[in-house]
Amino acid sequence: MSYPALIDMHMHTDASDGTDSPEAIISAVKKSGLGIFSVTDHDTVLNCQIIRTLIQKDDPLFINGVELSCKDEHGKYHILGYAYDATDSPVTELTAFTHSQRLQKVRMRLKILEDEYGMTFPQDEIDALFLLNNPGKPHIANLMLKHGFAQNREEAFANVLNKIRVKGITTITPQRAIYAILKSGGIPVLAHAVFGDGSQLLHEEELHRRIRELKGMGLMGLECYYSGFSPKQQNMMISFADEYDLLVSAGSDYHGKNKMIPLGDTNLPDANTATAHLHDFLDKCLSLSGY
Repeated sequence: MSYPALIDMHMHTDASDGTDSPEAIISAVKKSGLGIFSVTDHDTVLNCQIIRTLIQKDDPLFINGVELSCKDEHGKYHILGYAYDATDSPVTELTAFTHSQRLQKVRMRLKILEDEYGMTFPQDEIDALFLLNNPGKPHIANLMLKHGFAQNREEAFANVLNKIRVKGITTITPQRAIYAILKSGGIPVLAHAVFGDGSQLLHEEELHRRIRELKGMGLMGLECYYSGFSPKQQNMMISFADEYDLLVSAGSDYHGKNKMIPLGDTNLPDANTATAHLHDFLDKCLSLSGY
């Protein structure tokens, strides 16, 4: 089977911490030449539901996606879900719960910013923040920049936001995330495993342990082609997929203007030349999505 040369299965919109609307992301995908794409917003399926209604017959092939933030006694993980049922499914139930927890986390962060850092924001801007589908640290960082509490986003995160620790928030486990994706008919994939939740750098021994345990929970794939991976890290992840007989995905982690990562930057110039595990992944995604 022949596949579109360019694919990108990991991108974010304004439903989470990206900047593109559903209409804008479709337009950007068309301009980039992608043939298959998935939107994987953090802990929400809202824009996937919208994009599904906007996609036209001749548009690039679209696969439902989500990126679930998880934590257990060993650390933090991001679990991607693909080709799941996005209407009244365990995934939609889980994202409704994580949304409520995310709002509570924002409230607590704003309280700490006021009490410990003396940072306050106009009430109308706080109200607007809570009207967002999935507000988080990037949106708070934008408020900090606007009101002169930080010179740039890097400073806002490094000096303040990443130092704040909130308590009493229920974080879902990777087992719970994987179970919800499977029960919704989807494909659970471990995102950017080398980097953990995106902010770490894990050793090979820890990666073996995580992948082995997650596969026991039902994990079906690994993100092996990724914008942030070096050639060595990419080859290591492909070796893990071979060793554990897991599917392979490719994603840029595009966030629009919030990160300097181009759409389609997956370190995979042609999907047809990739490992067979990626072809198996695409076949499964397309079949589950009705293509």
